[in-house]
Amino acid sequence: MVFDKVKEECGVFGFFDNDGFDVARMTYYGLYALQHRGQESCGIAVNDDGVILLHKGMGLVNEVFDSENIQELKGSIAVGHVLYSSSKFQREDCQPLVSRYIKGTLTIALNGNLTNAEELRRKLEKEGAVFQSSSNAEIIMHLAARARTKTHSIEDAMLKVLEKLEGAFSLVIMSPRKLIGIRDPKGFRPLCLGKLKNSYVIASETAALDVIRADFVRDIQPGEMVVISKEGLKSIKYADDPNISHCVFEYIYFARPDSVIDGVSVYQARVQMGKLLAKAHPVDADIVVGVPDSGLSFAVGYAQASGIPYEEGLIKNRYTGRTFIKPTQNEREISVSIKLNVLKNNIKGKRVILIDDSIVRGTTCANLIKLFRDAGATQIHMRVASPPFLWPCYFGTDIPSRNELIAVKYSIDEICQKIGADSLGYLPLDDIKKIGLRQDQGYCDACFSGKYSISKLPKDSSIPSKTQEEIYGNSRRNFKDFKIIKAYT
Repeated sequence: MVFDKVKEECGVFGFFDNDGFDVARMTYYGLYALQHRGQESCGIAVNDDGVILLHKGMGLVNEVFDSENIQELKGSIAVGHVLYSSSKFQREDCQPLVSRYIKGTLTIALNGNLTNAEELRRKLEKEGAVFQSSSNAEIIMHLAARARTKTHSIEDAMLKVLEKLEGAFSLVIMSPRKLIGIRDPKGFRPLCLGKLKNSYVIASETAALDVIRADFVRDIQPGEMVVISKEGLKSIKYADDPNISHCVFEYIYFARPDSVIDGVSVYQARVQMGKLLAKAHPVDADIVVGVPDSGLSFAVGYAQASGIPYEEGLIKNRYTGRTFIKPTQNEREISVSIKLNVLKNNIKGKRVILIDDSIVRGTTCANLIKLFRDAGATQIHMRVASPPFLWPCYFGTDIPSRNELIAVKYSIDEICQKIGADSLGYLPLDDIKKIGLRQDQGYCDACFSGKYSISKLPKDSSIPSKTQEEIYGNSRRNFKDFKIIKAYT
């Protein structure tokens, strides 16, 4: 792709109806609100008294669904998914995944990545399992179906499965009579619970609740399973982990600014990052400009802290869809201009502070800086609202291997020269602790620091094996017991 952005995660959504709502339409609206988390495929599965009706396909929500196929999805429980795949994508990877087995049906939607997926898949294949996709969700599906044949309920089966899973996972699961939401013990990926009249909603972000006018109840906690049925809602705390690791990049880029994740406003966190960036890297300039969309909140904060006026400098074309690499340099530059165009009257003759959320390979900001030069900017000072990417992510974020990260290859001064800026400044790593995140919970910043909170990771030649324990640290979870925290109707 032309834009060297870190790709979105996935988005999950579930709806359990007690009021006669059109669950497919509610899920459709919820997925629309989560579209930013994945644009490769989407799907909705609806439970009609034990019969699963499924429609999914490649493309955006409004490309896959229309009024006709939405009307065909009738039932009382629904699960939805939007996907960005961090591996080679195939049609079979579209979610939700649906399985029919001896105990009935099982539907799974996953946001995240299992760090022990290869090991689990290999073991299941040796036991005779046949896989149709490369999705981690299918691994969980096989494990759940096998465990369910030996347990009294789907939640008991999932408790057995969860003992085997490592990594980041927020799950929405639908059985013939229940809707289940599960968050991994470290809480890498967000998941929240909402209520609309007497019906329940599970979603990746609160923005999806807002769209359907559902009330936010609370975040689903790390190591928690929420089970919803006609009897009401039951919360099971299945694991205690002393090292919570919410993904800090949710606040920097992934989540919508109007979402609140784990009690923290994404917008306010980004404004605070902008203020800290201004304090860390001040510069004399005429205007502050943010790169749409995620860079805008940072630019507001930078302008507030610096006293330099905030101006719109880039207009984003919201109807371009995905832009792929073009064969010539001229066509690549045209593709950038199709996505973003400079407001020349605001830029000409100005010293510009240009703010973006991150730099991966450096090609995007280099192209943007060239656009600003061509528009008549006299100076361009690049400010980045995150620390430099130095390490890969194993938890579902599509950060390239280390040899593709510009900050691994070059110093900050060299990067500044390569992208054509007059100066370059990144948010200091220590400042992430000051953005309003809850201090009683931990955050994963491994893509910046190299300090992973999970010791069992896929082999990576870029990290010497003798230093892995030192880098990753110890991860302890207690799966011996589980307890029902609260059950209510």
